[in-house]
Amino acid sequence: MAEKYYYGTGRRKTATARVFLSPGTGKIKLFVNNKERNFDEYFPSETIRNRAKTPFYVTQTLEKFDMYVTVKGGGVSAQADAIRLGIARALVQYNSELARTLKEKGLLTRDPREKERRKYGLHKARKAHQYHKR
Repeated sequence: MAEKYYYGTGRRKTATARVFLSPGTGKIKLFVNNKERNFDEYFPSETIRNRAKTPFYVTQTLEKFDMYVTVKGGGVSAQADAIRLGIARALVQYNSELARTLKEKGLLTRDPREKERRKYGLHKARKAHQYHKR
């Protein structure tokens, strides 16, 4: 990792991403649960890859930074969203003028939705046993 870097933390559901951006050419180093992965192979669909890189597209800074990312927990989709938030926060650290653009697109807002806990007496969080009269 280079000496000068910008840092952002992103979370979604149970996924947590730590994103370090350093000036570079667009290389991505991804670690998922302490294992190094290839970004394009780990995120199977183009849609999910683009969703993770959205802040770069919005600010036109895709080829300006090398990215070092560590992700823990969650599924592939939640991890991509966590990376997106981490990138957006790191870009704001790089240049605070980008904050307005990112905020307008909703990229600096953490998605607060979490899995609802299971209640006793039910199958799942809300699913009850089947009712029968006789």
